[in-house]
Amino acid sequence: MSERRACRVIGCQRMTVRYRRRRPDDVRLRDRLVALARERRRFGYRRLLILLRREGFGVNHKRLFRVYREERLMVRKRGGRKRALGSRTPMPVPARPNELWVLDFVADQLVCGRRFRILAIYDVCIRRCLAAIADFSLSGRRVARELDRLVGLHGKPKAIGSDNGTELTSNAILTWTADSGVDWHYIAPGKPVQNAFIESFNGRLRDEFLNETTFTSLAQARALLEDWRRDYNGVRPHSGIGWLTPDAYAARFIGQRGHGAALANSFAPWPLTTDQTEEFNRQTPLATG
Repeated sequence: MSERRACRVIGCQRMTVRYRRRRPDDVRLRDRLVALARERRRFGYRRLLILLRREGFGVNHKRLFRVYREERLMVRKRGGRKRALGSRTPMPVPARPNELWVLDFVADQLVCGRRFRILAIYDVCIRRCLAAIADFSLSGRRVARELDRLVGLHGKPKAIGSDNGTELTSNAILTWTADSGVDWHYIAPGKPVQNAFIESFNGRLRDEFLNETTFTSLAQARALLEDWRRDYNGVRPHSGIGWLTPDAYAARFIGQRGHGAALANSFAPWPLTTDQTEEFNRQTPLATG
């Protein structure tokens, strides 16, 4: 079918079909605008326009506003008390252990109806649950104390990711972040997919443990939770790391075979048995670098 006849059938002008945009490419402008917005977090597009013009960009406010909206750089109006504000940059992609920890809360209840919460802390690179703390109350100060304990066991992470919960945006976390020098990344409000690793872990925790277990006391819940965490790290195969366990996958970051247990012990406060050491060596191939 010819173009003329096809346009007649669909009721479209041939001039519209043949139109090709002549708008100049915005890649360089877009990249610089995003970089400036990350540096000047509370600047709107008009102030950013002035900075761009100082750098030699010949752009009017309408074109800049279009790019500004496409990149979703709008500045939200603050309200209420001062809270911790994370970076506008995306979370880094971890390539080594301790590059990115993520954390979140999960809620459940005892048979008497009293509710308790679980703080889950997860190493994204090796898919390992570093801690699962159950208590009736988990404040920002408690979270900071647990992070200090984990830093003493595993070393300091480069970055920590979380949502915008009250405990995680408190002054206690602000102080801990400033003192420790760890970058804290917050996801966008209402976007849990930006913290997908911990959300996936929470789903496994809920489906495989919480929904299958009845808790009569907090002490029992803590003991069973710790047993499940060790099983998750040392026995349960993980599809995201080639069906290895997180402990066995962690051993791949050691320079030679036979040292998987040493690495795993550096990530856990309990000693490994001989059987677990042999399992590391069996599942872990020789490292290449």
